[in-house]
Amino acid sequence: MANYRRGRVNEEMAKELMKILPTVKDPRVGTAFFSITSVDCTPDLKFAKVYYSSMGGKDGDTGVAVGLKSANGYIRRELARMLNMRQTPELTFIRDNSVEHGAHISKLLDSVIPKETKDGE
Repeated sequence: MANYRRGRVNEEMAKELMKILPTVKDPRVGTAFFSITSVDCTPDLKFAKVYYSSMGGKDGDTGVAVGLKSANGYIRRELARMLNMRQTPELTFIRDNSVEHGAHISKLLDSVIPKETKDGE
């Protein structure tokens, strides 16, 4: 039962965070292109790890990380306003490398698998 509730809270938090993040006034966050990939709350719902992926590269990624950390209080307050929970979890933003890792694996597989010739052999 608790895992079911925690899963619903994780999904709802991710959905609400995607609504909140464009309203952040910090230019490192507001103008960056990134998305929330998943949210993982602890069983007592006091802490939450928010995984995000950024398309800005290494330079833009550090700006997003610093911007999210500085806007953490605002984001948490807005999240508390949108969710009816006794306590709003403390948020920790973690970069999710799975998208880049998947692209890297795909690139490696493409280099290993021989290309078909144009005449269909």
